Amino acid sequence: MTGTEGKRDVSAQQTIHVGGEWLAAISGATRDILDPADAKPFAVIAEGGSEDADAAIAAARKAFDEGPWPATPVAERAALLRRVADLLVRDREEIGLLESRDAGKTLEEGRVDVDCVADAFRYFADLVIGEGAGRVVDAGSDDIHSVVVHEPIGVCTMITPWNYPLLQASWKIAPALAAGNTFVIKPSEVTPLTTVALIELLVEAGLPAGVANIVTGPGHTVGARLSDHPDVDLVSFTGGLVSGTKVAQAAALGVKKVALELGGKNPNVVFADACATEEGFDTAVDQALNAAFIHSGQVCSAGGRLIIEESVRERFVAELARRAAKIKLGRGTEDGVECGPLVSQQQREKTEMYVASALEEGAVLRSGGKRPEPSAVRPAEGYFYEPTVLDQCHREMRVVREEVFGPVLSVETFRTEDEAVALANDTEYGLAGAVWTSDSGRARRMARRMRHGTIWINDFHPYLPQAEWGGFGKSGVGRELGPAGLAEYREAKHIYQNLAPEPVRWFAG
Repeated sequence: MTGTEGKRDVSAQQTIHVGGEWLAAISGATRDILDPADAKPFAVIAEGGSEDADAAIAAARKAFDEGPWPATPVAERAALLRRVADLLVRDREEIGLLESRDAGKTLEEGRVDVDCVADAFRYFADLVIGEGAGRVVDAGSDDIHSVVVHEPIGVCTMITPWNYPLLQASWKIAPALAAGNTFVIKPSEVTPLTTVALIELLVEAGLPAGVANIVTGPGHTVGARLSDHPDVDLVSFTGGLVSGTKVAQAAALGVKKVALELGGKNPNVVFADACATEEGFDTAVDQALNAAFIHSGQVCSAGGRLIIEESVRERFVAELARRAAKIKLGRGTEDGVECGPLVSQQQREKTEMYVASALEEGAVLRSGGKRPEPSAVRPAEGYFYEPTVLDQCHREMRVVREEVFGPVLSVETFRTEDEAVALANDTEYGLAGAVWTSDSGRARRMARRMRHGTIWINDFHPYLPQAEWGGFGKSGVGRELGPAGLAEYREAKHIYQNLAPEPVRWFAG
């Protein structure tokens, strides 16, 4: 089915949605989607190109310029977002399973992702419904009415990564729709399936035709066109630094607004006082494992740099390595599995390259560092790699400076608070970081001095939809989530009304 019923013809690989219709690629090309647990294809999608992107942008442009959505009352827009959240709750198991198979994460991680997406849609619904009619500006005269209002920016294009395809799509789609925009989204060609499912839910919720469009296809064609097309008003990209730079350069030629989230090299700083008790030691070790190895380290905010006070380094790293070696690897849908495969053969080879480079540069392997033995839940063809702990690392190593995006933890040591700050900030990124200490004064000082967009104190990884997410330095430009995440998709307009106009008499004539 296509069109008004909002259903796509799976057998025809109709994963491109343009102007309210599900379509195959104009070229007829398709792509197999592989299950990273066994490297076998389990779905087929349309492989769109620049022509498909042009058609989608044209549909979004028409829907914004001529359609009802930008002028839809805020209450109605918010109600639609809440309907989408309810549909996500309804389909939680199905979509969570799809996310697990597509991205390789555990089923429970997939379910949690669906919950977080529903939360994001509800948050932005609540945010826009709670706003006033604009900010009144005091012009110093009763005869002047001055107000600043916010309007949708227009046609937004969105390019999302492979590690959290559904979550990252929601961080862009929910505020864009809440603000009244139309959009075209391109999910990663590696993990597109849950984004396609989300578009289906938007259609089911009653979004007008042309407001939500998706083109499945590669970055060098579809992504490039979404970045440089003259009818696009904003480009939002989440992904790697190299690709993000290309997006920014293409968008700059048309003076488009750009929002970029480009990853991080995130420090997890542990002071000895956090480990002074057995409970504190256990918690800090457990959280260091979570920081580095959840979703096999394929997280932009992964705590891949453990920076630990020298006096507790040996005990801490020994226990960390012991526990890392016990992490249960396997297909994410199997019971008891704690960590799934890497997303692709390319990503595993990249991880292996970084580990080999670190060892050549003097790092000491404390655990992992190789592909695991196959098992009943871990097919030999799958892209598995053991959680790896590299001790005695230093800041000149590639594994310390560059984003690995794999289950690799590097260990550095410090003696003083100043040295800990210097190490934490010695990165061209600045997305997130954590500090572990029982000293509240030290915690506040470290949080103030660390140059990262999110600082966790005695925790790692939680985020709130009502709090901004984004980074300093080469971690990107702009913010997602929170009020600033909504502001990315709006233009501010000042309306100045003179209630008692009279001649100015500036010119004598």
